[in-house]
Amino acid sequence: MGWREWVGLPQLGIDRIKAKVDTGARTSALHAVRVHSENVGGIELVCFDVHPLQRSPHPLVSCRLPLVDERHVRSSDGTRELRPVVETVVQLGEESWPIELTLTNRSLMGFRLLLGRRALRRRFVVDPGRSWIRSQRR
Repeated sequence: MGWREWVGLPQLGIDRIKAKVDTGARTSALHAVRVHSENVGGIELVCFDVHPLQRSPHPLVSCRLPLVDERHVRSSDGTRELRPVVETVVQLGEESWPIELTLTNRSLMGFRLLLGRRALRRRFVVDPGRSWIRSQRR
């Protein structure tokens, strides 16, 4: 796969989101705003909104997933942040598989989704000099 690809997050109702493939990051991260948790029937859910298109407030996708964990993550600027972790399915072409995502505000970053090495492990070889190998550029 290339260093950037279009992927889907079907359980979240997101058909296409541009992802940066980052083998230097252990965990994947999704741009999320208005993140809060609620307990429903004894299950801790994380509620959040996603703007899947970079530099655009539309569309807005509202999501709810069970909380898997909370982890301290060191961001690219060196700041340590406690983030909620959820699990969902990522789809790239005909392939789909479950991944863990940390939720954070990535509005200042170039990509709304970062795919870390845990999500790629034993599935792909990354060509850092190419883009859109497994997906069409849009």
